[in-house]
Parts: sequence; structure tokens; C-alpha cells
Amino acid sequence: MFIPEFPQPKKSYVRTMQPTIAQFFKDVMGDESFNGQFLVAKNGKVIFYKAQGYANVLNKWEITSKTPLHVASVSKVATALAVLRLVDQKKILLDGDVRRYIADFPYQDITVRMLLNHRSGLQYYGYFTYYTWQLGKTLYNRDILGLMKKHKFGLNFPPDKKFAYCNTNYAILALIVERVIKRPFPQAMKELIFNPLQMKNSFILDPDANFSKVSQSYKSDWDPFPFDYLDAVYGDKNMYTTAHDLLQMDKGTYSSNFLSDSLREQMFKGYSFEERGENNYGLGIRLKKRKGKNDYYFHSGWWHGNTAMYSSLRADTVCIIAISNVYSKSPYNIGRLAVRFGNYPLDYQDE
Repeated sequence: MFIPEFPQPKKSYVRTMQPTIAQFFKDVMGDESFNGQFLVAKNGKVIFYKAQGYANVLNKWEITSKTPLHVASVSKVATALAVLRLVDQKKILLDGDVRRYIADFPYQDITVRMLLNHRSGLQYYGYFTYYTWQLGKTLYNRDILGLMKKHKFGLNFPPDKKFAYCNTNYAILALIVERVIKRPFPQAMKELIFNPLQMKNSFILDPDANFSKVSQSYKSDWDPFPFDYLDAVYGDKNMYTTAHDLLQMDKGTYSSNFLSDSLREQMFKGYSFEERGENNYGLGIRLKKRKGKNDYYFHSGWWHGNTAMYSSLRADTVCIIAISNVYSKSPYNIGRLAVRFGNYPLDYQDE
């Protein structure tokens, strides 16, 4: 049983919160202008939900509760969970050298944990491929590794010396998963995450899939983003899912059967303290900490026109999710709603 049982939220609580959430959706998310999915859950139960707009405006493919949308870097949460499950299964060592799993990885002293918490020092592949790759040719995860081996790009800093958010870390993690279980990453994610958590409308885009068959991505004026050479890389992005499925993922993070207590503790803590401040990064999750406040866990995402925000208010067992395939900053504003549920370190007035 990977989905734990939660107590039903009190009816009085739901009646109190629903008007607040509805007003937030109208005032902040944009009500009728919002294109995507928006969900709020308490104790694993949905108390407010909206799905509206188009996944493909040309074909008039309407977004429903079962329409998978590209959630950009929120994909990293799922990738991290897949790696951690393999750690639980003793197939990966969290502090094992990457070369233990990718023998031809051209850097020393970088561990799996450093990839997960963005402390590896690796350069972003979107930069080094710009001058070392034929830009009209689709780039795959294996090509990123190949370019690293060929050009031996320098690290931005020595491993584990500081934090620097970098998609390359998660592209390499996807390769590690593939090599450990000897199956393509899209299949591995089905086995490790989607099937156990009953995420029935989720998938990793197969690099050879027909891009026109999935949800499209749009600029704010509905001008479509064409498929480009970076769009086949997965691990850091390329998870297509729904708000309901992301809620399933959130519920799974509470289950000791899905993720051991020890790894859950390591996932939801910060690792970077070189600079003072409230913001930090765990293992595939962002967090904010402030004395006298409850810890706030979240992950944002942006890729082309896809914007996403996943927020886990663990002190109150509340989950807030907003995902859109038309460029908008509104999903990033769900912190304004989070402060209505508890004492979180977010600088919004609870009016």
C-alpha cells in the first residue's frame, strides 16, 4: 500500500476554506483566463479543483482532469523520488560516486546526492551544447554525456562546495536510473513512480514520440512553441501529468512503504548553507525555513510556455498545485494562498 490513509477533512473546514480558495482563483489565477489545472487538497482529499482551456488550441483539444500537461522542472521531484526508491532498494548508494553507475562519466568526486541537491558543479547543457552541437539535431541524454566526455568541460566549482541549480544534474540522474535497472527512463518511471502511485495519466515523453500528439506549449499570446533540439532531454523536465496525479505523488511522500523514513528526512532538509537566507534545496525539492514558521516545501517549473508550481504544506497536510501550458506567472503565486492554511515563511499578508 503506497498511498497512506488520511483522515477526512472536517466539513466545517472545507466550507470555510472553499470560498477563500475560489476568491483566490478569481483574483490571482485569473479565473476564466487561466489555461490549465488548479487543485487544492487537504489530507489527500481534493477540496477545490479547476481544469479549463486548451491543450491544443488548433485542434480544440480541451483540458480535462485527465489531460497530461508538461510540468517542466516539477519533473525533478518525481526523478528524485525514483532515485531514492532505488536507494531504498539498495541498487544505488546515495553517496556513491557517479562513476559507480556511469563508468565513462568524466568527472571525479561527484556523488548521486550532489546531483540531487545541485551541488555537483556541472555546467548547464543548454549552454555548452549551444557551441558544440548541431542545433537543428535533437539532443538526447546520452548525447549530453558524450559531449562531456569529448570536450571535458570544466566544472563551475569543485564538487559539494556550493549550490547552483542546474538541469544537467537531473539529466545525468535519468541516465543513472536507466543503467541501474537496464530500461529506458520512461519505462523506469512507470515502474518506480507512476504505477505504484496510481498516476494513471502520467508519462515521460519518449524521445521518439510524436510531439504533436501531446499537450502543446504556448506563449502568453497563444503563439505556439515549436519542438526544439533540447525538448527530448528528460529527468530535468518532460514529465506530462495532471494535477490529480501530482496529488498522488504528494500523498506517496507521506508513506513509509513508498519511501523510507530515513530517506524522507534526507529529502526534506536543506544542504546548502554557504550563503545566509531562508531558501534552500533538499533532494529534489525546494524549501523555505524561518524561525517560528512552518517549513514550506515546493518546486516550480518553467519550460517554453509551460509553467507549474507544486506546493506541499506538510505541517497542515495541504497540497496546492497549479500547472499551465500557456505562459503565465500566475502558478507561481500559490504562496499567496498557502498563508491562508498555516504559518508559513511567505511574505504575503493574510487579509
